[in-house]
Amino acid sequence: MQTDSPFNRLATAPAGSVTLEIDGRPFTAREGDSVAAALLAAGAVPSRTTPVSASPRAPYCMMGVCFECLVEVDGLANVQGCMVQVTDGMKIHRQSGARELTEGDFHEAV
Repeated sequence: MQTDSPFNRLATAPAGSVTLEIDGRPFTAREGDSVAAALLAAGAVPSRTTPVSASPRAPYCMMGVCFECLVEVDGLANVQGCMVQVTDGMKIHRQSGARELTEGDFHEAV
């Protein structure tokens, strides 16, 4: 995984680390980081592409407002990466284009 990222951290007290996977590649992130921060630190941008035009997107607001950081986390699609803390063993996949519905993703109208 690329590690020469334009994402620069502020000087803080040392934190523990967690090991996770980004698109199947191992990466070590700081304990307490959000998924979006871990993606930026890993240089894993864009974090998704849009469903219609396939435009690249990356974490922007880092506070749950813009929805540009949508990723798949541990098999769950459309997770706001900025709102979820990394955990040891987490599997993150960047999203490309429109999601496909599979059985169980929707409920029939009653």
